[in-house]
Amino acid sequence: MRLNTWSFLSGLVLVSFAVVALELPAGTRLTMAAFSLSSGVVALVLMAAAALLGARWSVVESAFGGLDRVYDTHKWLGVWALAFASVHLVFKAGMQGWDTAAILALPPFYVRLVRQLSFVALMLIVLLALNRKIPYRTWRWWHKLSGPLFVIVVLHWLSFKTPITLASPAGIWLATVATLGLAGALYKLLLYPALSKHAEYKIIDIVPGPAAIALSLEPMGKRIAFEPGQFAFVSIQSPGLREPHPFTIACPNAPGEPIQFLVRALGDYTGTLVAEAKIGMHADVYAPFGRFQRPVASKREIWVAGGIGISPFIAWLRDGAATGLERVTLFHFYTPGREFPSIDALDTLTGQRGVECVQVPDGSMSPAFRDRFGEIAQNIAPADIDICFCGPKGLLTDLRAAMAEHGVPASNLRFERFDFR
Repeated sequence: MRLNTWSFLSGLVLVSFAVVALELPAGTRLTMAAFSLSSGVVALVLMAAAALLGARWSVVESAFGGLDRVYDTHKWLGVWALAFASVHLVFKAGMQGWDTAAILALPPFYVRLVRQLSFVALMLIVLLALNRKIPYRTWRWWHKLSGPLFVIVVLHWLSFKTPITLASPAGIWLATVATLGLAGALYKLLLYPALSKHAEYKIIDIVPGPAAIALSLEPMGKRIAFEPGQFAFVSIQSPGLREPHPFTIACPNAPGEPIQFLVRALGDYTGTLVAEAKIGMHADVYAPFGRFQRPVASKREIWVAGGIGISPFIAWLRDGAATGLERVTLFHFYTPGREFPSIDALDTLTGQRGVECVQVPDGSMSPAFRDRFGEIAQNIAPADIDICFCGPKGLLTDLRAAMAEHGVPASNLRFERFDFR
């Protein structure tokens, strides 16, 4: 069973409140002071979990079913950490009758300073993570500070007088999650470039399109092993393009073949990459990530791609080992004048693999989509239809509505989030 955002988050909150309650006198467990103390513990635990998830460890990715899910959970951990930290800041986390002591004794001035800095640090981390107007390269470098800022939060816990001792259940809980969080932050900040799976590649071909390009890269030494549908973080070794950015791999893992990425100019980084990429540039490719896979032994498959979300489906279409493609219908949503690859190229590729391709230039209310989707649902049991989706959130919402209208179970939908910010 895979973890999801809300079960993981709520589990951390419940455990934190429970272990804090064990440390307090029974008559004070329902007071605002107890709630404030518990909220402070929760804020630290959620920050530690966010730092752990940010390390991109494969075991964590597997637990959540994909790095896209990990990053979505990572975002909400930060948001709720700020909410609980605000409660902790506003209300006093102590009262008469509590036996309190600091684990790490600091002068009163530094205790107050660390307390204020810990809240400011958390607020900065969350605001930076959620602000989409910050240029990517600036956002990434500011976000790197989240690890060092977490150290300040840990110092606040250690120096603040509380009834929680280090040897108590709450103390052990805090020490464990803080250690894991610090380990994740240290790994991501200092060790990730050396220890993570990556290889050096060189751009050997660039195919231009409308505000987009297809990049083909060959390895300079070892190759990256991956499965069709996975993605990589690509760092182009050129000024302004060194920040690792996620791109879906748009090709199968064929021996001797280059790795390919489709890049659309959707933001400051991708706009610069589309404009400045040149043959001969070197890149560090960190991979593989993602768990976006075709369903096994499906009776009927529907693939829904929106814009650059066509990338994983192109990889599946080009996979020579893929079977059962005659059972697939691909709905390709695109904006006229911005389609990439071209309509003709996609029709040719799907035709070669026996896949029905429905081009949809006019949105999810288009008869081309709704009528054909309804026909498929009428001709086969809805429970036997598996749907794979990659595209913008609005299209995903409309797809779910179409599934519900025709009785296709929500559990039959596989999708990948490709917007990490």
